[in-house]
Amino acid sequence: MIFAILGRSIPNFVFACLLQFWLAYKYQIFPIALWDGFSSSILPTIALAMAPLAQTARFMRTEMVDVLNSDYIELARSKGDSRWQVVAKHALRNSMIPIITIIGPMAVDLMVGSLVVENIFAIPGIGEQFVRSILTNDYPTIMGLTMLYSVMLVVIILVVDILYGFIDPRIRLSGEAN
Repeated sequence: MIFAILGRSIPNFVFACLLQFWLAYKYQIFPIALWDGFSSSILPTIALAMAPLAQTARFMRTEMVDVLNSDYIELARSKGDSRWQVVAKHALRNSMIPIITIIGPMAVDLMVGSLVVENIFAIPGIGEQFVRSILTNDYPTIMGLTMLYSVMLVVIILVVDILYGFIDPRIRLSGEAN
């Protein structure tokens, strides 16, 4: 929970600066900035993933606590299943639906909100292009990127809805009456 609280409390641009100082400047494990291969992508990825991982961990813990205290979990335990079997077969599956609900839009938010981290690590990305087009009043680029983000959100929400059917077969995608 300490990891989750710190991950949600520290903004990604502050975390990016801390990663740059400690892992790139002080210990020289990774490059500080610029884009020259896979090693340049590790620090920005960690900086961007910290908040969503922390939020997902907190949400997952809350959902698992709720699911593990339900009646059907007690029934599964009384049948003689081990704790790991109960968690893997019953609890994890039922707690995944709310998690997928928040992970979908969070993925699009990561793509849209990476502007500051792109600037900190000097990565030429779509966020930088979006801000440059706003500053130069390049309306076709602004509208194109806005449409791209909108389409990504709609596609992610569609994928999330389809995943509901795979996780819980009781959710019907065809709209048939029971």
